[in-house]
Amino acid sequence: FGGPGGPGGPGGPFGGGPRRGSGSGFIITSDGEILTNNHVVEDATRIRVTLNDRRIFEARVVGRDPSTDLALIRIQATGLPTLPLGDDEQVQVGQPVVAVGNPLGLNFTVTSGIISAKERGGSLVNLFEGNQLAIADFLQTDAVINP
Repeated sequence: FGGPGGPGGPGGPFGGGPRRGSGSGFIITSDGEILTNNHVVEDATRIRVTLNDRRIFEARVVGRDPSTDLALIRIQATGLPTLPLGDDEQVQVGQPVVAVGNPLGLNFTVTSGIISAKERGGSLVNLFEGNQLAIADFLQTDAVINP
């Protein structure tokens, strides 16, 4: 977060002005659908997407699901490279994984690890700040992922 002059300056979260945030996502269709986290877009009044080739697009929210922290946004573009989604049924414990993101505005952050367990859920699902999540089970990894 921040604005001109950094976090404490005008436009920063401690300066009383508009707040800015950043996040990451993955293009999942060549015509501009992007999967991101709900917390990245939930309070946004304007969404701007910057691609690796430095093209900038205005985006609109297609749908959000706070209970799974997922959101789908769309930009007006064609012929985009896509990232295919994996199949959690095929994932094996011990398989290497990477986590790619933009935590706290730190661009191009990548961590790695392994799948530690499958079908985690139950009481673990409710550990996250008391939020009720619609996740019945999840993949556990030791890759460092910021909250």
